[in-house]
Amino acid sequence: MKLSQYYIPTLREAPRDAENVSAQLMMRSGMVRKVASGLYSFLPLGMRVLKNVEEIIREEMNGIGALEVWLPHIQPKELWEETGRWGVYGKELLRIKDRKNSEFCFAPTAEEVITDLVRKDVKSYRQLPITLYQFGAKFRDEIRPRFGVMRAREFYMKDAYSFHADETDASNYYEKAFEAYGKIFKKCGLKFWPVQAESGAIGGSFSHEFMVLAETGEDEIVSCSNGCGYAANRERAAVEYGREVKSEDLCLRCKEKGKESPLRFSRGIEVGHTFKLGAKYSQAMQATYLDDAGKSHPFVMGCYGIGVSRVVAAAIEQSYDANGIIWPREIAPFQVILVPINFEEPKTKEWSLEIERELTQRGVSVLLDDRSERAGVKFKDADLIGAPIRVTIGEKGIQNGTVEVKERAGETVIHVRKEEILTHLIERI
Repeated sequence: MKLSQYYIPTLREAPRDAENVSAQLMMRSGMVRKVASGLYSFLPLGMRVLKNVEEIIREEMNGIGALEVWLPHIQPKELWEETGRWGVYGKELLRIKDRKNSEFCFAPTAEEVITDLVRKDVKSYRQLPITLYQFGAKFRDEIRPRFGVMRAREFYMKDAYSFHADETDASNYYEKAFEAYGKIFKKCGLKFWPVQAESGAIGGSFSHEFMVLAETGEDEIVSCSNGCGYAANRERAAVEYGREVKSEDLCLRCKEKGKESPLRFSRGIEVGHTFKLGAKYSQAMQATYLDDAGKSHPFVMGCYGIGVSRVVAAAIEQSYDANGIIWPREIAPFQVILVPINFEEPKTKEWSLEIERELTQRGVSVLLDDRSERAGVKFKDADLIGAPIRVTIGEKGIQNGTVEVKERAGETVIHVRKEEILTHLIERI
């Protein structure tokens, strides 16, 4: 892909209202543009990262037997009244009317719609378990949208819902989903921590949040300093301790075993949430199945969400420097950026196009900076965009039969012979 034919409107300075690092760098690198408070357009560069994250999620969800669907963004009031949430969800719920004066909402979540879908077609225990998931836009009318796409009013997420005949099967699947989430965030190149959490407006008996560790995170994590495995968000920890947790408190789990382990406090960004819903929605909506004796039971449900656009922002918050983004290679918009010093010089152009073609044929995503800009401008944009590997092609190197290779996360520049560059890059990637 030639940069001159791509749409990457980089900025030297971030807009004044970009409050945090990810918002600043997503704006500066040309990934997003703000439309209104809490509303953003994803540009081609941002879409590439978004889709890379989406494909990692899709692979793991398919791997645990989940089936992809597409649910409507607009949901009827009647379904929300069945669960009692229409009147209690609050002002975050964006309510609208159509030309017939019928009331709807723009989906902030999809428990009602998915339960209605399954209750119409799944009637027997023989059809269970079943898990359905979707990717789509959600809208929550945040009172104070902030931190760019991190806490936007409209955001892109994956939400999945599982239906089971009993609690045992639901718990077993919850463990599978929990494990799949770990694989997803590892594949995205993130350092993360699953923590016990309160279920909030979604409800249910049990839940975990998946927190990307970052000093800029707005959530506080309470964990055992001796690594017993205990970790919870501060809200959940307060419930377990019966009060606000303090730095001098000891880990309850270790205390039960006669050990005294201090608590540790750290910051995190929530990117995923798993819930054991039980029969909260199925009972309210009379969503039932028949067992082998012909007796009716409500479905036992689970719910599993990932903020896809939030994962993108969290990856930036976790990995950047003064020059720009440092993408994990798994979700980078381009794995390699080629920077010819003077693209119009015939030999430089020949080498550049040849390397681009060979890498592309091997399935490597490549951005070729064919602009007539100064080398310094190209290097600054390459660092800002954050491709994991930069390959510089210059006349001096060509005379020696080499190109320069530099990893975005390091400072070392090495010289690789042109006939070895393809093998060298493939091995690194």
